[in-house]
Amino acid sequence: MASLRDRPYHQFNFLVDLGDGVTEGAQAGFQEVSGLSTEVAVTEYRNGNSKENSSIKITGLHKASDVTLKRGVIGSMNLYAWLDQIRNGDQQALRTVTIQLQSEDHTNIVLTWKLQRTRIIKHTSGPFNARGTDVAMEELVLACERLDME
Repeated sequence: MASLRDRPYHQFNFLVDLGDGVTEGAQAGFQEVSGLSTEVAVTEYRNGNSKENSSIKITGLHKASDVTLKRGVIGSMNLYAWLDQIRNGDQQALRTVTIQLQSEDHTNIVLTWKLQRTRIIKHTSGPFNARGTDVAMEELVLACERLDME
């Protein structure tokens, strides 16, 4: 599904599906997505009788970073309802969240990140300031067990 080209894609055309199949409308509209990363741990090991004076590197566990989503407060309770499912121990609350980067004309999906077995670990509203002119924001931090790219 990834589309290769000579010029990099812009970062401002993306879709977010929180595992409910919705990418349109205000509930799926996010201003910012950050933290899409994964890493593989490496363990160094050396036998005591090794002829070489250096260690070997053994591939260890992989880890996906937490992903942060930000959007304006729109009065929707969909994020809170999902968080409430997780807090109450509902095993069906784990979702596959999909983030798709679009081409500039919005006709093609050029890259997709899939966050497998995802749950909300933090939800923040605010800050609020009576003298400010900024949009009221809410922030969502997601923890996933695996990050795949397509």
